[in-house]
Amino acid sequence: MISRSKWIAGAFLFLACATSAPSFAQDAVGSRRDDDAFLLLRDSVRREDPAKVEFYAAQLGSYAIPSYVDYYRLKPRLRDASEAEIREFLQRYQGSAIADRLRNDWLLELGRKRDWRLFDEQQPQFALNDDTQVKCYALLSRLAKGQNVAGEARSLLTYPPYYGEGCGALIASLYQANQFDANDLWTQVRLAGESNATGPARRTILLLNGSDKKIAQAIDTPLIVMAKGPGVSKAEHETFIVSLGRGARTSLKLAVLALHKAEGKLTPQEAAAGWAAIALQASYALAPEAGEYWRKAANAPLSLDQQQWKARVALREGNWKLVKSTIAAMPPSLRSDPTWIYWQARTLMAEAGASQATPEAAQLFGRIADQQNFYGLLAAEELGRLVTIPAPGAAPTPAEVAAMGANPGFQRALKFFSLRLRFEGMREWNWELRKMSERELIAAAEFARENHILDRMVYTSERTRVQADYTHRYPAPHDDIMRPTTSTLGLDRAWVYGLIRQESRFIMDAQSNVGAAGLMQVMPSTGRWVAKKIGLTDFVQDMLTDVRTNILLGANYMNMVLGNMDGSQVLATAAYNAGPGRLRTWRGTLTKPMDSAVFIESIPYVETRTYVKNVMTNATYYAALFDGKPQSLKTRLGVVLPKGYTEAEQQETSFGSR
Repeated sequence: MISRSKWIAGAFLFLACATSAPSFAQDAVGSRRDDDAFLLLRDSVRREDPAKVEFYAAQLGSYAIPSYVDYYRLKPRLRDASEAEIREFLQRYQGSAIADRLRNDWLLELGRKRDWRLFDEQQPQFALNDDTQVKCYALLSRLAKGQNVAGEARSLLTYPPYYGEGCGALIASLYQANQFDANDLWTQVRLAGESNATGPARRTILLLNGSDKKIAQAIDTPLIVMAKGPGVSKAEHETFIVSLGRGARTSLKLAVLALHKAEGKLTPQEAAAGWAAIALQASYALAPEAGEYWRKAANAPLSLDQQQWKARVALREGNWKLVKSTIAAMPPSLRSDPTWIYWQARTLMAEAGASQATPEAAQLFGRIADQQNFYGLLAAEELGRLVTIPAPGAAPTPAEVAAMGANPGFQRALKFFSLRLRFEGMREWNWELRKMSERELIAAAEFARENHILDRMVYTSERTRVQADYTHRYPAPHDDIMRPTTSTLGLDRAWVYGLIRQESRFIMDAQSNVGAAGLMQVMPSTGRWVAKKIGLTDFVQDMLTDVRTNILLGANYMNMVLGNMDGSQVLATAAYNAGPGRLRTWRGTLTKPMDSAVFIESIPYVETRTYVKNVMTNATYYAALFDGKPQSLKTRLGVVLPKGYTEAEQQETSFGSR
């Protein structure tokens, strides 16, 4: 095993030797001093301390990454900086990731000032264009010129926590220009309530002459508003509807009682909206009444989240007619997602009573069957194609890999990784990939492998479309530790690697924001508990970042969870992410076996739902690599059984044939 310090040193030795690359070699003490000053500079910007920003920046006149020193120097005073100074920075670092970052910052400032002349000039040059508020300002600029942007705004304005000043101003301006009507604004109020965005809700309801204090109360202390009832005005009715959705998170029973009591005072559409708000929370809870509530909400306009959960509940009920109509009502952007393309096809099969794809279903499966994601693999399997590993293309030459070492963006990325600034490192690395050919991507993945940056190796390899080295895409490091550990436990090595690939992307010192550590992201409390169970008496928390210890504890924990989940990799994977207690609750809602794909799609937590899909997909690819033969994702998924379901009962069910 190569230590972190050795591979960092090796990476920079390689860079220093690259003939076309500027050298980062410095006196060791001076280099550490400069690195410390750079980190303090970055921290001073975050703390909005301009005096310290200037103090530390002055010490870094010849630092290895001058563009970031200049960026950190300019960002805190962007509001007061001259146009000439900003343009000079953009010109000096034209085409770089940090220039695009500054342009993003400047666009936000230009939008805030309503300087549409400069905004319109700069916005088309914003390469990533991934900022919701900048997109709102762009629509606001067009609106100011008399253009109709209502349709684009409705598609964009779906998640109020991301809005900021720009999107709030866009909503108000659209209403003033009669491009949004009151229903558009009430939709925004409901969305804000659904996503716990008190600020946007308060700003929007004021446009409708409602009480910002009452809508805040409906979101923050909903049971009080529910108890008071809907009042008489439209604003009071809508505030009450928001309180139903928020209150149902605490008590479905109280929310249902409040709506029953109030229905006579609400219009049929308002009552339907109230049932939709309750149905969403019932769906999150996997409550058996969720389907009934969605039926009561039949005529309500639904948010994107509500539309998807209505479909998920219908899947759990086996109500294929409702699945079909719900997907058909989704906007095109959602209906064309691989998730809902797959379930559209499955609906066609169910309607035909077919165990194999009908021609219409096959056409839908074919749209996603070449995608290497969860539903892509399931669709391919419905068409008779198992998971196989394609032969790799020609390996990159040493010259091609050396060219990657000479890439200034990759050099900056390596420097940031050495400073444990992963966000900045990933920004620089990913920026460079945008303009690369397939051959260059393969070479970049190999360069990442040689420098032991396995997460970037995986990410880079995933961007290739024609050729790929699957040992780049699905690496198996530390197999000298993993193989005997999994063999002793009788644990599926492909599944363990599939989980690690999702948990940490093989970053040895990965730390989550809740304290999980190492390759397998073991929580300290879990590590102590497992160590005690397996007799690891000398365990201390710092050992979680030791590869051998992390694999030992993580694999043992996976094995324990797998046993508690009756051998189901689907349930054990979900439990590893969300905790065994939640899985016992979710599994406890089952009264009969359930298609695992349905169970996974209806996991209430977005993170866990995505996690399970990715881990099971990863495990299938690893099995194909390790075994050298085609693999079935459907077989790996199996069915999810209620706790205590007998083998005889399992054999009687028809689910096993799918």
